[in-house]
Amino acid sequence: MKKKNIVIIAVVAVVLVLIFSVIGGYNGLVDMREGVESAASTIDTQLQRRADLIPNFVNTVKGYSDYEQETFKAVTEARTAVQKANGVTEQAEANEQLDGAISVWVNAITEAYPELKANEQYNALTDELAGTENRIAVARKDYNDAARKYNVAVKRFPKSIIASLFGFEKADYFEATEGASSVPQVSFD
Repeated sequence: MKKKNIVIIAVVAVVLVLIFSVIGGYNGLVDMREGVESAASTIDTQLQRRADLIPNFVNTVKGYSDYEQETFKAVTEARTAVQKANGVTEQAEANEQLDGAISVWVNAITEAYPELKANEQYNALTDELAGTENRIAVARKDYNDAARKYNVAVKRFPKSIIASLFGFEKADYFEATEGASSVPQVSFD
């Protein structure tokens, strides 16, 4: 009888260890997934901050020039695309489009109207945009770090079993779109 009690206690102990291991693994994956979602939200916040700065920047420049409508239209459309983007991949593509449009537009305006560089509001907004670009870069890095940590946990044994049982899927990385490393062409012809 004593031997039977020891076996029952051992089986119960093993079952409890397994249950607590599964609970701990599940909770760890939930924490990491929430970290990924929080980091993605930070990117959204910084992209929204940049999108909110663009109208102020546009209004400041309007006072100096009758700038090319085509370039301004590209900035406006790209800004709208960033605001409507769903998911990391779509957001990355829209963001690259906006980066390129802003770069071309700002370069064209500052080249055509050098006196604009002396405008205090223009300089303040340029600094704000540059600061926001840095915040976006940091937010992307933080997101990718959180996604990497989460993805490793989802793939590593034994959490991979827990992940597949409870539907934890790999997080996408925030990656630059194809051609993002090429320099935009600016022409004043």
